[in-house]
Amino acid sequence: MLSGKGFTQVYNVSGGIKAWEGKTAVGPQTLGMDLFDGSKSPQDFLKVAYSLEQGLHRFYLDMADKARTRAVLELFEKLAAIEVKHQDAIFDAYARMADAAVSREQFDAMVETSAGEGGLTTDQYLELFDPDLSVETEVISLAMSIEAQALDLYQRVGARMKNADSAAIVHGIADEEKQHLERLGKLMDTL
Repeated sequence: MLSGKGFTQVYNVSGGIKAWEGKTAVGPQTLGMDLFDGSKSPQDFLKVAYSLEQGLHRFYLDMADKARTRAVLELFEKLAAIEVKHQDAIFDAYARMADAAVSREQFDAMVETSAGEGGLTTDQYLELFDPDLSVETEVISLAMSIEAQALDLYQRVGARMKNADSAAIVHGIADEEKQHLERLGKLMDTL
């Protein structure tokens, strides 16, 4: 199943998920789905996705302010920059679909941030994972947990969509979350 979704390295854990001792996606299958309620058009879905990226960008900047070491500060700044690139891609997709030209400022004004990626607030992520924000590997683990949660949310949303254009957009965003996870994994490997 995972290899069919584009994952190139899949490991079989002896004993299955019950033997897994690492972090897993949290919450019920409905977690975060309410964020997409009322989203009828592909443009509506892009606004929600953009707001989730915007929330995570702000979270990383807030965490950078709390960083205790220069390395962790730079890591949070790097993670924030990645989220901006994702926001750029979502805005570009929205601009291509819009009936009239829209500026980034106009688009930002249309978007309301209510939760971070994956459907949880940043405070909820911090409470759930309780990372030591002075340790680079724990910061990356937190980021990977958030990105995995987002991937899970986008896949659940995409699977329930009836509008083919909207589903294609959500699946595209999910693919970008996979790329984020790969980049974070490579970053973890360098530490």
